[in-house]
This record gives sequence, C-alpha cells and structure tokens, in this order.
Amino acid sequence: MVNRLMTAQSPVAIRHWGFPAVVTLAAMALLAALTSDAAARQARTASPVEATAPRDAGEPIMAIVSIKTQQVTFYDAEGWILRAPVSTGTTGRETPAGVFAVIEKDKDHHSTLYDDAWMPNMQRITWNGIALHGGPLPGYAASHGCVRMPYDFAENLFDKTWIGMRVIIAPNDAAPVEFSHPALFVPRAEAIAAAPARAETLAREAEEAARTADEAKKAAATTARETASLTASLRKLEWLKTRADAELAFADKTLAAAKTDQAKARAEEQKQKAAVRAAEVGTQFDTAKADAKSKLDAAAAAKDAAKAAQTRKADTAKAAREAKLALEPVSLYISRATQKLYVRRNTHKQWPDGGEVFDATIEVPVTIRNPDRRIGTHVFTAMARNDAGLRWTAVTIDDGDDAKDALDRITIPQDVLDRIAPTALPRSSIIVSDEPLSRETNYRTEFVAVLNNQPQGGFVTRRPTVEVPVASGNDWGNDGFGFFFQRNWNSQPGNQPGNTRPRAGQYYQPMQQRWW
Repeated sequence: MVNRLMTAQSPVAIRHWGFPAVVTLAAMALLAALTSDAAARQARTASPVEATAPRDAGEPIMAIVSIKTQQVTFYDAEGWILRAPVSTGTTGRETPAGVFAVIEKDKDHHSTLYDDAWMPNMQRITWNGIALHGGPLPGYAASHGCVRMPYDFAENLFDKTWIGMRVIIAPNDAAPVEFSHPALFVPRAEAIAAAPARAETLAREAEEAARTADEAKKAAATTARETASLTASLRKLEWLKTRADAELAFADKTLAAAKTDQAKARAEEQKQKAAVRAAEVGTQFDTAKADAKSKLDAAAAAKDAAKAAQTRKADTAKAAREAKLALEPVSLYISRATQKLYVRRNTHKQWPDGGEVFDATIEVPVTIRNPDRRIGTHVFTAMARNDAGLRWTAVTIDDGDDAKDALDRITIPQDVLDRIAPTALPRSSIIVSDEPLSRETNYRTEFVAVLNNQPQGGFVTRRPTVEVPVASGNDWGNDGFGFFFQRNWNSQPGNQPGNTRPRAGQYYQPMQQRWW
C-alpha cells in the first residue's frame, strides 16, 4: 500500500512536502519491502520438510495429517519421530478431515481407476478408497483424496506401522498434548499380569469344551440313528396291535349279530383267532416298548447332553475370546450425534478379501450432559504405562469444548468400564465427537468418523461401502463372530467415484443387540 501511495503522488505534491517528508516515505517503503521479503523467506523456511527425531524411535502410535500445512507427523510414546510433506486432495476431491485407522497395507498397490497408477506402500484408512501412500509431491494439494507422502518416506515407514494404528486428519495443525482426567481408563496391575494366563486357561477350556461338544454331538447322532429304526418298528407294531384289536372288536360284533348256530360257530372261531392274534401282537408291542424305553431314554439323555455341551462350548468360546481381546488395545468412540458408545478391538482374524476383523460386540447408550451443545472432536490416546497406570495425550481437531470439558460432560456406563478398564493397555484410545460414525465403519475397520463441517469431496464422491457384514454379539460359526450385512463394494484407493453423499457420517448402520 505504501508503494502504491507514493507512485500515485505527483512531483508537485512531493515538492510541497519537502525533503523530510520524502525521506520518511522512502523509509516506510524500504521497511515494507524488507518486511515482505522477510515474510516470504519465513514462509519458505516453514514449508514442510522431511525430518527424523534426534533419538531412537519407538513403535509409531499415531499419525496426524495437517491439511492446512500439508504435513504428516508420526508419534511414538515419547513424541514425534517422523515428519514429511504430503499432498492431500484438491478442491472437489478433498481429503476428509476426521479420525481413522490403518485397516490394510499393500506394498505394491496399483489403482483400478487412474490408469493403473502406482500407489506404492499403500496404507488404507477407508474401504471406499482413502489411503496414505507414496506419490509425487508438487508442493500443494494435488491428489484425488488420498494422502501422498514422499516415495522413500512411505517405503521406510511401511514396515513400522500396524493394522489399527490411529490416523488423524486435521483441518489445521494439531499435536498430542499430555492429558489426565478421571474418566480415562485406569488399569489394574494385577488384572494385566493375570490376563495372559487367564486367556491361555480359557482357551484350553474352550478347546476342551469344543471337543466335548463334538463328541456329544456324534454320540447323540449315533443314538438317534439307532432309535430311528427302533421307533419305526414300534410304530409298525403299534399299528398291528391297533388293527388286531379292531379285528377282535369286529369279531365280537359279528358274534353278537349271529342268528343261527352255524353263523355263531363261524363268528366264535373268527373271534378266537382274532383274540390270539391281538394277544400276540400286544405282547410283541409291550415287549418291544419295554426294551426300547432304556434306549429311547439314553437317546434323549444324549440329545440333552449334546445341547448342554453346545451351550458350554459357546460360553467358553465367548469367555476365551474376551480374555484374548483383553490382551489387545481397546478403542472407544462416543458420538454426541447418536448418543451411543462403541467399542472396537482387533481380533487379528484375517479376512479373505483383505484386512482384519475388528470385534464390535459392545454398542450401548451413553449419557452426555447438554446433548444439544457442541462437544468437538477429541482423541485421547494411552501412550505408555506409568505409575498411575497409563500416560495419556489428547488431540483436538474440531471446535467445541476443550478436552477436559468434553470428558466432564460424559458418563460412561460402569459395566463397560468394568469390562474394559482393568486390562487397558498402551495404544488404547477414547474418541469423543459430535459426529456419528461413518458408514465406512464396518467389520474390517476400527473407527471411521469424518468432520461434516469440512470439505469431503474425495470421500463423498467415492462409492460408499454398504451392505458389508458388521460384527454383532451373536455367535456364528466356529470363529464366534456374528454379522449382519450391508451392501459391499470392493473399493480400492483410486477406484471410481460413485454416488455423492451429503453427510458421510450419517450412513453408519446401527448394530444388532449386543452382550446385554
């Protein structure tokens, strides 16, 4: 503005000001130019660059992508360990801001839409095609919705991450800060110490119960086959007895109706034969029935035993699964939109179509004070053990309450805490958000939640993954996972766009009744 002002003045006006005024204006112009150059140099200096923390890095616990500064930062239990520039989605194909987790990894992935484009070291975070992967970085947002990282950076990172690792995509800069609150899980040392042995014991009991159930089922099937023929014989004898009794009754009527001595003699002879036949069949039926009773009782007992064994098999399998899950970090999501609490744990069960199955057997109502007021989106993560149990951090990526006030408004059901908190481990997390879970949350994801007040072009224009099986609390098959189905579309990063959805988070399908 100063330069424009000076150039707009006439030489006459400048002569009227005199020499001191000219000097002053020149100094102001020079200062503005220096300030502008300094700001430009500072902007260039602040551009994201690859960096590695000057210490030994631990296992990465979370990644935070800043759309504003086009940078990704990975954190271990002690702080940041890796940083790199990224290229996120362009206008109309924006990378969605929200909370995600790694759900599949493919070292040599190729797009099925964009001319077989190479997307090396791909780490998927949604099944409808959003992922982190190596790619060209022009210095600005340029992708179709994915998060491109430098090729070498993505390659070096690939073997360090794990399925279920938290990925936070923030509209602005965000970083984890140390945090404590009474609502956060406080594990019990004795419960954690006992958990491996308990899981092993229950696994053995489940295996033994399964063997017993199989043996009982086979025994019941054998006795059922044996008694099937016996039952058929009894039914035949019963029918013969009924027929013989009917013939005897008919002979009685015939004798009573006889008028002549000759007719009476014939009727008497028929009656005697019918009586003998009825007595023989009756004796055979009574004898067979008496002989069969013990076998039929044994078959009924075998059937009851098989039923009881199946019940015990299901109960011990459920207990074994829960004990095994207690050895895994737990993730909890609390949605103000649905007034519900959801729990996820990775079972490490491989799915044929890719990814791993996440247990989702807990979904319950939750109490949020002032439910009509915004609460924000906050991610609380257990970074490591400490004397108090766990050391936590908080990351806030959306406007609303601060992290403390958000947790103050929530009352987590005590039975959920009793089931989860005693064995909570590092990498466990609690997510609090105004948002509902995205429909992309399914049986092969941890949690997917997008900020609906931010652009999501690269997310909503992708064809949604629907009618995929979502784990329920019901036992199904020998693996113990129950599912109900949503429509499935096998998306890959770079797959074709489909129907546009105005609010991606509202397509989550409520799950079936859970464990209580």
